[in-house]
Amino acid sequence: MNAMLKRRFVFFFSFLALAAAGLLVRYGILMLGGRPPPEPAASRKFAERGAILDRNGRFLALQTRLANVSVWRPEITGLDALCGELAPILEQPAGEIRERISQSASDFVYLKKQVDESTIHLINEARSGGRIRGVSLEPIVGRIYPERTLAGQIVGFVGDENDGLAGIEYAFDNELAGAETGGKGSQVVLTIDANVQHILEEIAAATLLENRAEAVMLMAMDPRSGDILGSASLPGFDPNDIRSSDENSRMDRPAIWSYEPGSVFKVFSLSALMDSGSISGDSVFVCNGRYERLTGGDELIRINCLGVHGRVSAREIIIYSCNAGAAYASDRIGNGAFYELLREYGFGARTGAGSPGETAGFLRAADRWSDRSKPTIAMGQEIAVSALQMIQAATAIANDGILVPPRIVSRVVPADGGPAKTWEAGSSRRILRAETARAMRSYMVDVTSSIGTGWRANVEDLSLAVKTGTAQIIDPVTRAYSDTDFIASCIALLPAESPSLILYLVIVKPRGEYFGGRIAAPPIREAAEALVDYLGIPRGRNPQIDHLPSVALESGRLPVITGTIPDFRGLAKRTLLPLVLRDDLHLELRGDGWVRRQSPPPGTPLAPDTVIVLELE
Repeated sequence: MNAMLKRRFVFFFSFLALAAAGLLVRYGILMLGGRPPPEPAASRKFAERGAILDRNGRFLALQTRLANVSVWRPEITGLDALCGELAPILEQPAGEIRERISQSASDFVYLKKQVDESTIHLINEARSGGRIRGVSLEPIVGRIYPERTLAGQIVGFVGDENDGLAGIEYAFDNELAGAETGGKGSQVVLTIDANVQHILEEIAAATLLENRAEAVMLMAMDPRSGDILGSASLPGFDPNDIRSSDENSRMDRPAIWSYEPGSVFKVFSLSALMDSGSISGDSVFVCNGRYERLTGGDELIRINCLGVHGRVSAREIIIYSCNAGAAYASDRIGNGAFYELLREYGFGARTGAGSPGETAGFLRAADRWSDRSKPTIAMGQEIAVSALQMIQAATAIANDGILVPPRIVSRVVPADGGPAKTWEAGSSRRILRAETARAMRSYMVDVTSSIGTGWRANVEDLSLAVKTGTAQIIDPVTRAYSDTDFIASCIALLPAESPSLILYLVIVKPRGEYFGGRIAAPPIREAAEALVDYLGIPRGRNPQIDHLPSVALESGRLPVITGTIPDFRGLAKRTLLPLVLRDDLHLELRGDGWVRRQSPPPGTPLAPDTVIVLELE
């Protein structure tokens, strides 16, 4: 019995000694920076992350099997031969592979991470032939984005652990990862149409380059459903190659970035004023080139206008983008009431479209407004918006007064084949009377006429309701408006009679020309031309537009010049040449084409030394 017990004790303590020795060896390896070869992972189970698709079932993100390639130095029999074998497989120079292996402080060295199936196949062939002893494959689950940069900021990307870090990958991480369904992820179907997205990104890229801009946003939306069909944000990035991108290129600007919208905002401020009864379509305001008002504290508030527009109604304020007219119109309503009307459009609140990190913009409470806040906001300053908010507000104009929240996600489809869950951004609601929205659309149609700021957006046989905008940007150093940095924009609803598409373009910090009517309207026309055909939007002859008699001059007939300055608008340059030769007139012609603007305005007394400036386009 004693001998048996003795043998058991010897065996037991020998086992403990071996185990302890093994632990010490393993600990020593780890302390020295090494590690034993990884355990076989073929039997490892991975979560099945769901795919992200566009509205037509086109894959924008999907899961794939990848592998990390490593080497265990103690098993290498010939370093030079090994590096020579691996170089063409890993597409890396043999010297670089040798340097990485020889200079590592650890015996375990990663040579390349997240290699694809073709590389895995080549390594397995080489291993089976005994040519690359010591090389191992560590199976991992990876994410690939087959459309590369297309809608990159919307789709987002995952980290090394296959968890969502940005975009839809982050916002719907639980659904995609199958957090509540045992690791079987659901599919997320977007409202984005990959073809529409491609068209928008091509136009945005050309616009970015042509204007040497800092960034460009171009969005397309179906106002009836709220579906975002495309949302281009450039510069962009490739989610397959995160390390080559930066924070600026990864930013989903339409959702995250807020800015002062400029004159496009007049569509919403004027509609709100008309709908409240504060003004009507027949209300008239006088623009002599500026808005001026003396406050109760004897402070003179002055807001300049880009031209002298004379007597203007709501229609002319929109057509000419008259700052003074919009400011005077805002005097007809109280601060609190105006604030509440703007909140109805969704300004100052997130849209809930489905994009993570969405901004609420900035709309200060009415009790914090200064004496100049209301007229300034009416013309699109002293308020910060997102592109998503602007396109959401435009749905109320397009839908005869009913605002429809935008959405970027259509539905979530469970992996088990259960019923799909429709994703709703919010509830539609009426915020304007139908007649107010229709009146505003008719004003916006006139913007594309020969006397409007958006005539460059006009499309033959298609009626567009358009508004252009130009906004200043605050200089972060001086905290005042910059003299060099602007935002040019243009929004279009089409067809104007019953819109089924909204287009919105924003050009950030263009270099050179910066007026929205000049540089933002043409890309909107290009996008409209491409998308009406792709989406099957019917074309029809543009409706006849009735203009004011004051601008109905025939281009071939010179006006009679008496003691006041006549209206030159609409005249061709060749028609004006006889007047340039007259000694009793001082005409300064700027540009080519037809007269769009003039200074001084028609009706101004004509003095011998008066210089008449005519701007032609």
